[in-house]
Amino acid sequence: MQMLLEGLGLDMEDKHFQKTPERAAKSWSEEICAGLGEKKFRLTTFPTSENYEPSMVVLQHIPVKSVCAHHLLPFIGEATVAYIPNKMLCGISKLSRIVDYFSRRPQVQEELTSDIANFLRENLDPQGVGVIIKATHMCMAMRGVSHDGVMTTSSLKGSFLNESNVRAEFMALANTESLVKL
Repeated sequence: MQMLLEGLGLDMEDKHFQKTPERAAKSWSEEICAGLGEKKFRLTTFPTSENYEPSMVVLQHIPVKSVCAHHLLPFIGEATVAYIPNKMLCGISKLSRIVDYFSRRPQVQEELTSDIANFLRENLDPQGVGVIIKATHMCMAMRGVSHDGVMTTSSLKGSFLNESNVRAEFMALANTESLVKL
């Protein structure tokens, strides 16, 4: 970080920059890229009852804050995560934790979307999983073409991929605005 600041021609004796390399290194390792470490959560699961009729579980408007692997600039947006339980349900807050965990590392959005879907598939063994992420990339907005835009990626597994009615229901739900006012 010090080399970057010096390369930009900044005065490292300026009181605002004296501790910047240490502060930046700490924020990158402990916060921005915290998802590179070991998972700090356990996927809490609950068995379904014998008479449970599997239906889609959807959590929308999950914040996504990540860093582009190509330029180390942020991309920020929202995820929609859904699954159809087989024999296990997961704690709803865990869907948000999974997105947060995988978001906190340098990567491309396409792989982030897939990583979340694969994690749920491997840990819940659901009938299907669907993940959609919509994000604005600062590497596009602040450099290069300098345009805003929203990139949308999806990863569909199991019944979300193989059954058109399940896919259509998920896509319809994923494209709804929040009616909840907090």
